[in-house]
Amino acid sequence: MQQRWPERMWIVRHGESAGNVAHNAAHAAGLPWIEIEARDADVPLSARGEHQADALAHWFASADEAEQPDIILTSPYVRARQTAERICGAARTSPMLVVDERLREKELGILDRLTHAGLGQLQPQQAELRRRLGKFYYRPPGGESWCDVILRLRSALDTISLHHSGQRVLIVCHQVVVLCLRYLLENLDEQKLLAIDAAGDVANCSITEYGFEPDAGQTGGMLLRRYNFLVPLEQEAVPITTAPDAKIAAR
Repeated sequence: MQQRWPERMWIVRHGESAGNVAHNAAHAAGLPWIEIEARDADVPLSARGEHQADALAHWFASADEAEQPDIILTSPYVRARQTAERICGAARTSPMLVVDERLREKELGILDRLTHAGLGQLQPQQAELRRRLGKFYYRPPGGESWCDVILRLRSALDTISLHHSGQRVLIVCHQVVVLCLRYLLENLDEQKLLAIDAAGDVANCSITEYGFEPDAGQTGGMLLRRYNFLVPLEQEAVPITTAPDAKIAAR
């Protein structure tokens, strides 16, 4: 039976962004809003995020050619594209770079850029609804639930399966997208996914890696090899960051 999965898949959260920096500042000051002018799709990497992306690019470039991606799929958001472009530019194997809007960050609608404090102060009804439904199913007006993100990622994985089976695929995306891809690839349920989320944030430029295992299921499957892998940053002594983007901290 023909293999339907990539041989290797790396899922990377983008480097630290200007939104991450703004989030930390707003949280430290107890502000209701995260102060940043650009729309979320246009938020670039911070200077530290550029260093993180470069360290990751160097790590991939230093690997054997058989350990480097054939194709890089990236969210269209500027911070993700900048991270992907740095990795692609350093590669010795000329991987194809493809932008896929299905990999974009979870949309928060009316809660966009609110801090934890701002959610309670400015949207108390939404805060109560989110508490009652839980973050997995709660959809803010104009935004998405985690289930909505999972729905579009099912389509993205089908495309990867159709066009990139047997290849080495690198995905550059966002924190919630990394977690939702784990949900799909590992056949998790709501409780297991939220337990992973509660255990700690996905670090900027961390690697989540899967390898194809032919004996997993009837047609084979992707098995998790490492999660939140940060050796590329540690090797170059680049600071590690984990702040959410310029959105509500509770995601």
